[in-house]
Amino acid sequence: MKYLYQQLLAFAGVILLMVITLGFSFTQFTRQTLEQDNYNQLARYAEAVDQMSRKLSEESQFSSLTDDEQFLAALSLTEQTLDQEGVSLVFYDTNGKIKYPLSSSTISDKLISSKQWQALKNGESQKMTTENNEYGESQTTSYAMVSFNKKGSGFYGVLVISQPATNVENSINAIRSNLFKGFIIASILAIIVSYFFATRQLKRIKSIRSATDEIAKGNFDIQIPDHGKDEFDDLASDFNSMTESLKESNEEIERQEERRRQFMADASHEMRTPLTTINGLLEGLQYDAIPEDQKAKAISLMQNETARLIRLVNENLDYEKIRTNQISIIIKKFDATETLSTLVTQLEQKAAAAGDQLILETQEPVTIYADYDRFVQVMVNIMQNAIQFTEDGEIRVSVFKKDKQTIVKIADTGIGMNEEQVKNIWDRYYKVDPSRKNTKYGESGLGLSIVQELVRLHNGTVDVESTLNEGTTFTISFPDEEINND
Repeated sequence: MKYLYQQLLAFAGVILLMVITLGFSFTQFTRQTLEQDNYNQLARYAEAVDQMSRKLSEESQFSSLTDDEQFLAALSLTEQTLDQEGVSLVFYDTNGKIKYPLSSSTISDKLISSKQWQALKNGESQKMTTENNEYGESQTTSYAMVSFNKKGSGFYGVLVISQPATNVENSINAIRSNLFKGFIIASILAIIVSYFFATRQLKRIKSIRSATDEIAKGNFDIQIPDHGKDEFDDLASDFNSMTESLKESNEEIERQEERRRQFMADASHEMRTPLTTINGLLEGLQYDAIPEDQKAKAISLMQNETARLIRLVNENLDYEKIRTNQISIIIKKFDATETLSTLVTQLEQKAAAAGDQLILETQEPVTIYADYDRFVQVMVNIMQNAIQFTEDGEIRVSVFKKDKQTIVKIADTGIGMNEEQVKNIWDRYYKVDPSRKNTKYGESGLGLSIVQELVRLHNGTVDVESTLNEGTTFTISFPDEEINND
């Protein structure tokens, strides 16, 4: 069932249930109130009979009558007075026999039950309603039963005052009629109001559905208005947050895919060049096209190109192992100064080839907790990166203790980076200067990604400060404690 019809049915059902419940309760309450008022009125008629009887006893023309005759006369006069209101009077003597009216052959002697009679003898008034009158006609009649006492003689009899309950029924029917009219009007208004609210909510649902379709088509810029008023706005807020996340994820995927494609192109180029060189040299050796005095140089060149290919493959394998937690870190304590001194010595020749000076500023021993092989890998990657992007400059290396950490700083005076480049250097396949892809170092763009992952596995941090055309400083921190790696 459509949401619009569900809302209309729900609103109409609630209104119907409410009107029926309130109408039934109000009708019953009104009936009880009107019946009680009617009984009170009938009881007052009994008081009028008593007052009429006393008045007759004081008048001279009735003084010759006995008390019983005066009472019967009072009943007759009162009944005549109330005849226009349909009031009938019946008086029962102490034996339960009808004493008034005298010609009451059609009136039942058993109108009053024995239980009611006993209560009346005790001075308790009674009331009841019957659906059939004393003539057997189908008519609702109200009865008020009032006991009468005589001075000095006690219980004298029971006066039954009856009246057709047409006024009560007419009032109840009028109320029912008005309630039915109210129900019709309320139902119409309910349908109109529910249609308004349902269409309003349906419009909001359609907007979310339309936005979902846009998301499915790849449009992540879609936003739903959020007024912060109800659950629909909460849903809109969550939806907008979702689209933001999807947009960021999609941009990251596209960026990574672009770098992957660039890497594949670079890797293909990097592999093709050494393989072509190696193949050409092998053919030269095979057909003796290379002079004897040049063969050693050709073999050395093939070894260098082979090492280059191995380095490219190993970097990719290392990154995947680190990313999928397939390597273990074995922490041990060693002298960082001594290790860095060895690395500086090994890389001095490469730095000199670029016109750079590679300087270790720290001379005193500084201990460090780290995996030795991975520490060396991190430092070599950063130093080679500094050599790659520095010409005729300086690369200074230092190590020191601070806040229970061992900190290594590698600062160069190279080409530097802008803010966007600093932000992206940790991304896989990213290269600050793609034109450097043919150098011996950093062919894949994976070096710094590997550095970041290895430092993370040591529970350390690596920060970069760089100014374009002025240089870059890498700060790597290792905690002075042993760590457990699962």
